[in-house]
Amino acid sequence: MKITPFILSSVVLAMSVSPVVMAEYTGPKIKMKLAHTAPPGNHITQAYEKFADLVKEKSDSRIRIQVFPGAILGSDRVLIEGAQRGTLEIGVSSTPNLAGFSRLFQVFDLPYITSPEHQDKLYKSLDKGGPLNTYFEQASNDIGLQPIMYAEYGYRNFVSTSKPLTGPDSLSGLKMRTTDSPVEVAVAKALGANPAPIAWGEVYTALQQGTIDAEGNTFPHMFGAKHHENLEYAVTSAHNYGMQVAMANKKWWDSLPVEAREVIEEAAQEAVTYQRTEAYPANEDKARQGMLEAGITIHQTTAEENARFRELTRPVFEEFAANLPKDLIDMVQDTQQ
Repeated sequence: MKITPFILSSVVLAMSVSPVVMAEYTGPKIKMKLAHTAPPGNHITQAYEKFADLVKEKSDSRIRIQVFPGAILGSDRVLIEGAQRGTLEIGVSSTPNLAGFSRLFQVFDLPYITSPEHQDKLYKSLDKGGPLNTYFEQASNDIGLQPIMYAEYGYRNFVSTSKPLTGPDSLSGLKMRTTDSPVEVAVAKALGANPAPIAWGEVYTALQQGTIDAEGNTFPHMFGAKHHENLEYAVTSAHNYGMQVAMANKKWWDSLPVEAREVIEEAAQEAVTYQRTEAYPANEDKARQGMLEAGITIHQTTAEENARFRELTRPVFEEFAANLPKDLIDMVQDTQQ
């Protein structure tokens, strides 16, 4: 029989749209809780909702994840402590807060150790089989945890309630909200600001009452918490990158059947890919547009201003990098070339 171009193209099309046949999960029914602190609608929330949906789908509803968002079950520290004790199967924490459990996570706090233009290389190293993934799996196992998913948090930018922001010198004299991270406190000082460590849940009121007049965070996180109602200026410093890492109790994880762990890991990779390519960019754009519509002036830094930011914060980088393993620093910097 002569194969016409139409028949050939039809066969190719049929092959391309045929669903991939996956091994059916036949293991035991499993229920677990996963808790995080991000608010509804945030790209972090979307990532973990996607994760739960995919696990349910891939296991034919035999594995279920109950997601608790918005700090319902507590702060990052409380959630990770719960995961360590085994009272919570999976707790999610930002990398700065994870540094309180293992200082190795502090590497991501270092100013400008990563940059948005090299994200794909960083992702490759963080994903299963990558150097950073292997490194942090061991570091987490050492403290009774098992990393499941490195959800995107994003790059932080500086904002203020009343002082126009342009380059790094414009931050001088501002009362800057920080976390308890010593790196973040040192960065604020290096830029001439006065650091004020304040819990996240208290920042809105602190901005409103004038206790602080500046902060550094991602646009989606600030917009989702309605901080834009108290802000007037922002500068795209992108001075620090963070992730929201899902950590499972190690003993619980090891007790799961191999096929259950495979389902969970596969779902986690698909969910984080969805977040990186769809949820995060859309949430970032929505937050930035929302801030502009709220009347906030966003200054896009120039190459010269970026160089100045790096110059002023370099002593902070060197101070804290000296207390971290050189091979870890090199591993992260290898993704930036």
